[in-house]
Amino acid sequence: MTEYSQQIESSIQALFNNISERLTTEDMVRVERAYLLAAEAHSEQKRKSGEPYIIHPIAVARIVAEELELGANPIIASFLHDVVEDTDYTIEQIRERFGEDVARLVAAVTKQKKAKYQHSKQVDNFRQILESVSFDIHALLIKLADRLHNMRTLNSMRSDKQMKIAGETDYFYAPLANRLGLYHIKSELENLSFRYRCPREYLELEALVEHDIEQKQPHIEAFISKMSDILEAKGLQARTEVRYRRPYSIWRKMQAKQCDFSHVPGRHYIRVIYPDGVEFSEKEYALKIYAALTDYFKERPGSLSNYINAPKENGYQSLHVKLLREQGVWEEIHISSERMVRNSRLGCAAEQAEQNVHKWLEKLKAIIRTDANVSGIQFMEGVTSSFYNDDIMVFTPKGQGVILPKNATALDFAFEIHSDIGRYAHYARVNGRLCSVKTILSRGDCVEIATDRNIVPEPDWLKAVRTFKAKKALHSFFSSQPKMEYLRCRHCHPLPGDEVVGFKDENGDITLHKRGCETAIRLASEQGDSIVNNLNTFAEREDVLYPVRIRIRGIDRYHLLSDLIFCITEQLHLSMSGIATETVDHIGVCTIDFAIHSLSELEKAIASIANIDGVDEVSRIDVE
Repeated sequence: MTEYSQQIESSIQALFNNISERLTTEDMVRVERAYLLAAEAHSEQKRKSGEPYIIHPIAVARIVAEELELGANPIIASFLHDVVEDTDYTIEQIRERFGEDVARLVAAVTKQKKAKYQHSKQVDNFRQILESVSFDIHALLIKLADRLHNMRTLNSMRSDKQMKIAGETDYFYAPLANRLGLYHIKSELENLSFRYRCPREYLELEALVEHDIEQKQPHIEAFISKMSDILEAKGLQARTEVRYRRPYSIWRKMQAKQCDFSHVPGRHYIRVIYPDGVEFSEKEYALKIYAALTDYFKERPGSLSNYINAPKENGYQSLHVKLLREQGVWEEIHISSERMVRNSRLGCAAEQAEQNVHKWLEKLKAIIRTDANVSGIQFMEGVTSSFYNDDIMVFTPKGQGVILPKNATALDFAFEIHSDIGRYAHYARVNGRLCSVKTILSRGDCVEIATDRNIVPEPDWLKAVRTFKAKKALHSFFSSQPKMEYLRCRHCHPLPGDEVVGFKDENGDITLHKRGCETAIRLASEQGDSIVNNLNTFAEREDVLYPVRIRIRGIDRYHLLSDLIFCITEQLHLSMSGIATETVDHIGVCTIDFAIHSLSELEKAIASIANIDGVDEVSRIDVE
């Protein structure tokens, strides 16, 4: 215990020394009182490792104070974050001693014990954490500091607990840190999670990264030296540093690119950092550095990304470009001011970044306020889709910027502008080019959406959208549609008017088959007791269309195809979704897909097509 006592004393003194210069005497007294209360409350408790529990609150408070540079109340709440959950102290006692602000922070990070959870214990806990943004984002930062220290000491836990905590971290906490602009915390959480989830892969990649650094270092140092000489000759002040990407970042790129380690692009990048307070604006100075470097080094076409004018949604700013070094390798260069680097470390905790995260917080609050009947899975999909690793900015024709997740589609853009534009999206024009609404967008695209009130969202739209706003609107639309009482056989595709037979499965679902269907014949012989007698409700409905396919054979002639299309679309008023034709020795075969309400409507269409001059045979074919 003497060793632990020395460790505790050393750690708490380091914390007090760090904050004494920026906190008032009154706040320092409050912080010390919070530490003493936490030490007394946890005095009989130990962590899984066997060390005194107070070591954990001290570590969380140090992360909040030293790594996030937060003020007195978040530091006090960090000391007390487990007091209410794990001891006999109450929120009311915290409020009496330290005020309303501290009490609300502690309440936000205290897990609520319930007899019954709305979704699950974990999802409800995530939701409670996120709801704290309604009054103060500092609660999220304290929870991230708590999770960071738990991950740093995860080796004392059982392997099943390690997997649970690492999974939560990778799925929720690391992306949350990313969205708040806390890149150093996000990176450490990701790598710690990867280390405990996949220890063998982690160690292999760690060794490869170390070897890569050793191999490349002489070339990179020579390249940096040349850059420094160029900038000094131009009278431009700047320092440089190399940032090597860590195993998890490399692993994620390997998965995305489906490649091995040696073929992963951008395993490191070089920062060129210029001082604050230069005589030019930050953008002007960055462009001067960019101009000086590209006067000497060849620039990769299309590699320039200006995050100074258009910051990422989490507030990140920098000027990115790729330059060619002597060995024929493109080097990724990030040109940033000291302020930008500091804000990249502190994220939303930096004063200058508060406005940059405001819009994202409003989106997050909209997700949290979503309908109570949304499932836990849908809720978490909405949350994590707003934590995406990267974002893009696209523009309306009037130049309004819209921030979307990477790989978002024109549909996401449409729903982001207005729910009705998404609901009735017909087609898109991306940079003036006609495109499907499911087209994936790229940074800087100019997007225009055409709408049509006759458009009905397709089920595959759900697979094409990334944002919670779009997913929620589509889920709402599909859930409001009349439910089909029956399932249709995916082989024979019966229509209202067909002679059908139904079979009820163990779940109570009834699947309909045409009476000549081979599957129906087999089921009748094997599961005859499951046959359903009364199927009168399988009737034609105005609001339900069924896709069908017909094959037409005939003598090829001039205008035959246009006559077929005219008959289907103009005379029968049916909407075609696909057509394929083939002509061999003057005999034409045409396959057409369209949608109808019933067998009688299909038969009418077949009869009309059969009367076209040159048509010899029209038949309905099943679509597998």
